[in-house]
Amino acid sequence: MSGTGTGSGHVVVIGAGIAGLAAAHRLLARGARVTVLEAAGRVGGKLLPGEIAGVRVDLGAESMLARRPEAVALAREAGLAGRLRPPATATASIWTRGALRPMPKGHVMGVPGTAAALSGVLSEEGLARIERDADLPRTEVGDDVAVGEYVAARLGREVVDRLVEPLLGGVYAGDAYRISLRSAVPQLYQAARTHDSLTEAVREIQAKAAANQQTGPVFMGIEGGVGTLPLAVAESVRARGGEILTGAPVTELRRAAGGWRVVTGDRVLHADAVVVAVPAPAAAALLAAESPAAAAELRAIEYASMALITLAYRRADADLPAGSGFLVPPVDGRTIKASTFASHKWGWIGDEDPDVVVLRTSVGRYGETAVLGRDDAGLVDVSRHDLREATGLTATPLETRVTRWTDGLPQYPVGHHARVARIREHVGKLPALAVCGAQYDGVGIPACVASAYAAVDQLAGDLGGVEELTANPVQSLHGGAGE
Repeated sequence: MSGTGTGSGHVVVIGAGIAGLAAAHRLLARGARVTVLEAAGRVGGKLLPGEIAGVRVDLGAESMLARRPEAVALAREAGLAGRLRPPATATASIWTRGALRPMPKGHVMGVPGTAAALSGVLSEEGLARIERDADLPRTEVGDDVAVGEYVAARLGREVVDRLVEPLLGGVYAGDAYRISLRSAVPQLYQAARTHDSLTEAVREIQAKAAANQQTGPVFMGIEGGVGTLPLAVAESVRARGGEILTGAPVTELRRAAGGWRVVTGDRVLHADAVVVAVPAPAAAALLAAESPAAAAELRAIEYASMALITLAYRRADADLPAGSGFLVPPVDGRTIKASTFASHKWGWIGDEDPDVVVLRTSVGRYGETAVLGRDDAGLVDVSRHDLREATGLTATPLETRVTRWTDGLPQYPVGHHARVARIREHVGKLPALAVCGAQYDGVGIPACVASAYAAVDQLAGDLGGVEELTANPVQSLHGGAGE
């Protein structure tokens, strides 16, 4: 694609989630004139700051991967350097087989390097099954394979059901037996292609990580909530001369002489270039007229819905176990899939009111619609029931908040990378147009920001960022309930 000279033109960014805002921020730094159009009444997408019992909290994602530079760097550029905070504790548990058990260490997204790493979580039979991996013939992963299918074939289903599933479910609200190894755990996919033994592949990944001596926290939060990040980026965009319109759904996107015609309400904008930074269904509707093929691929991307239940208690009434919270394997038949002890995890929450304890649970996985059909009171009740079973917490909360994320998490099934490549190929045939967001190269905040920057580079004729993300999707790790 030839460059569009975004240094001086007018670029319309459709969508003011973190991807769209990051794209606008980068475009302004390169000298473009930028208009951001957002259908909702607020910016931020799945990042949502809120309050409960007078304490600031996140009502969406609550942490960002710090081992990738993009999100933390954007926070700094937006003036939040002084508010970046690592978790106060990184010790988590897994609620399985009737007890809270320490989350094992020495694994890659739940896949262990040795059987001993999962001692205490798996049965003796499950541990013995892992040991057989070294003697099994090589398993070809081909162009892609489901994480659960591959890991179960090598190490047994218990590893998948008790550990891989809750970890992946926390990231995607998905099903480990459908999720793509290549897209969701790319480092494991690459290692599996070159090793006969899966545990040996994991040990090599761990050895490389140790040799790189990555220091510092794996995750980072922001005082006041990660939900304040899009607000700060939006403020920075406006300060640099960018225009952000909320309550402005785009109803038409068509090619026009020298660029694009963008219609929102009774306003018609001419753009030299466009960045489409909205979820797949909305992107499909926008692109249907100019690229039916891209629209068809986008419509095929599925989403999972979930809900976050935030609960505040008097500290004197809430004697919680130590640590940042726990994950729940679906195989155990519980309703909640995770709980984050937010006051333990983020020191600033406890500092805002030492007499209040905040925790949250998440419910809802791909294909699991019945639980989300309950009303808010029902979701609070089932959360309190499971919390009582797991931790002994019987107190009545001071306040509760239910936040529903309908179709909030894009699914990455087997073959996802190929679908994304086809979408980009179709979009690439249209001049001065790029796409970005959580449905392409990773669902976490750094992935969305990296996707946005690659889209901006693409408009300038530089495909390096897109090619890098295609080759190396951004792995998202589990950072808490519903991350």
